[in-house]
Amino acid sequence: MVNAFTGLPGGVAVSHLCVYDWPAADGVRGGTPHMHLACSEAYVVTGGRGAVQTLTTSGYEVTPLVPGTVAWFTPGTIHRLVNEDDLRITVLMENSGLPEAGDAVLTLPPRYLADPETYAAATTIPTDAPEEERARVARARRDLALEGYRALCAAAGPEALAAFHRAAAALVRPRLAEWCERWRRGAEAAAAATGEQLGRLEQGDVGHLADALVRAEQPSAYGKFGMCGRLDVYRGD
Repeated sequence: MVNAFTGLPGGVAVSHLCVYDWPAADGVRGGTPHMHLACSEAYVVTGGRGAVQTLTTSGYEVTPLVPGTVAWFTPGTIHRLVNEDDLRITVLMENSGLPEAGDAVLTLPPRYLADPETYAAATTIPTDAPEEERARVARARRDLALEGYRALCAAAGPEALAAFHRAAAALVRPRLAEWCERWRRGAEAAAAATGEQLGRLEQGDVGHLADALVRAEQPSAYGKFGMCGRLDVYRGD
């Protein structure tokens, strides 16, 4: 899904997230473990209580999430949101929302990571299906990702993570040209605009200030089934 606001500062995108409260096999309620390959992501906790479990080459960590917490992580961080009490989050994403528009690989068992078609068959939620069916598919893929996630945690070594990294990179390779274009239109363009404005100010040119504008948007889609919970998403720009 496209959840992009290229007009927000720096090509950042925003969504509102109510984390799943579905219990998993380990008794924990929460979302689908996954990893981003090219984007950092930040959580601004607006309500409830929970945690984010993370797995990197530095090891496994648990970061508590309470109202007011801002937590963020860089590409390569496998993360799983845990809902302990009605956890609600505003999510900030690099590159015009690329994490929700392709830059995410779920921690499925290795047999599902062999090729894009097999992966898509296990992870795609049918947009035209009834809500009950979409919820069933979202929960099934969450549980499948948890199977692979638990295996990665149990392996407790860099070899298993490196193998997952390689498989994830192979899965997304066909989409890299599309990602690069999104980055150019968003974050790169925003940085270039700032550079141009600084150059103008250095020369005493304030002409760009006459082009000031104010914008506001409401979510264009409510309650979509995302990786970690129900999403209120904003239109692409």
